[in-house]
Amino acid sequence: MPAIGWIIVILAAAMIIGSLMFLRDSANMRIPPDKLEKIRQRKAELDAQEKDEDN
Repeated sequence: MPAIGWIIVILAAAMIIGSLMFLRDSANMRIPPDKLEKIRQRKAELDAQEKDEDN
C-alpha cells in the first residue's frame, strides 16, 4: 500500500479514537439541579397526560 494509504488509515483511526474519548469524557457531565427539576416536572406532566388519554 502506498504511503498516502497508510496516512489515511492512521488519520481515520485517530479520528475514531478521538471521538470515542470525547464521548467518554462528555458522558460524565452533570445536569444542574434546576434543569433536573424541570425535567422531572415535565416527565410528571407527560405521565399525567398519558393516564388521562388512556382513560
